[in-house]
Amino acid sequence: MRIPNLTSLITPSLSGRIAEIREQLSVTSQEAVTGRVSDVTKHLDGQIGKAMLSQKMVDGIARQQSALALRETRLDLTQSSLTQIQTASSSLGTQLQSAIGFEDSTSLELAGRDAESALQQIFSALGTRHGDRYLFSGDATSTPPLQAPDEMLSQLRVIAQASPDAATYSAALETFFNDPAGAWQQGIFSGTPDPSDPDAVTAIDPAITQLVSGLATLALAGSREEIAVLDVGSSALKAAAINITSGETAIVRLRADRGVVQEQIAQKGESLAREEMIFTNAFNNLTARDQYEAATELRDLEASLEASYLLTTRLSNLSLLNYLR
Repeated sequence: MRIPNLTSLITPSLSGRIAEIREQLSVTSQEAVTGRVSDVTKHLDGQIGKAMLSQKMVDGIARQQSALALRETRLDLTQSSLTQIQTASSSLGTQLQSAIGFEDSTSLELAGRDAESALQQIFSALGTRHGDRYLFSGDATSTPPLQAPDEMLSQLRVIAQASPDAATYSAALETFFNDPAGAWQQGIFSGTPDPSDPDAVTAIDPAITQLVSGLATLALAGSREEIAVLDVGSSALKAAAINITSGETAIVRLRADRGVVQEQIAQKGESLAREEMIFTNAFNNLTARDQYEAATELRDLEASLEASYLLTTRLSNLSLLNYLR
């Protein structure tokens, strides 16, 4: 009679048990780390729809929070740029009015130099980017809205020198900056005038345009060139002083408008955070795994696996004679 190998009878069953323990170990170790059941469908059975709805709401809230964070970052950068613009032009309107009032050509020259420096800072601030996106270019986000102000001043210098009187210069200045077909909007500005993003501010926003217009006239008047229509007592300079001070006030209003939007975004963010907590707690209550319990089970499984490996080793060396003994 042929006696079967005892190990061949026992080992397949033991190997299957080892594989089962290893699979349980993998699942339990994951649950011990994440604090969530591995097989949600099996765990919840008939409540899976409720859990998935909670998870869907949490995912939707996360997308909204991401969009809000993007808007908030862009608005922060826009506010920072507008602050730089406001700071760059600060007190220049007052300086110009003082120079006009005292008919002081020296003070006018100094104010003109400050105005040219302010224009450089303003044009630089309007080139602010978020990543690869230019914030003041409207929908032409890959294009810088403005270059250096030199070209603008060069064109305005030609206009001023060719103007026989202040009225002619003022009319030409109005066309240059405020006519949609004028050089400011069609030549100097490289973006699009009407952005699809409601939070965006363009470099040709009326507040910015008015301020730049006044500063450009002051910069030309303060240059060493003799431009008759920009004499220290001219009406063109008085209009420039008004444009600078009014432009500064308009910039403040522009910042205030964006501040309101920022406050609305902050409030929306707080509301979404509360909703996220509610739906996350609901999902966790349905799918949570006690991590302490999982860790205890993990230790028991490791002990069982170690015992199974030890038994396998002993069986592999077991003979019928040793067994019978």
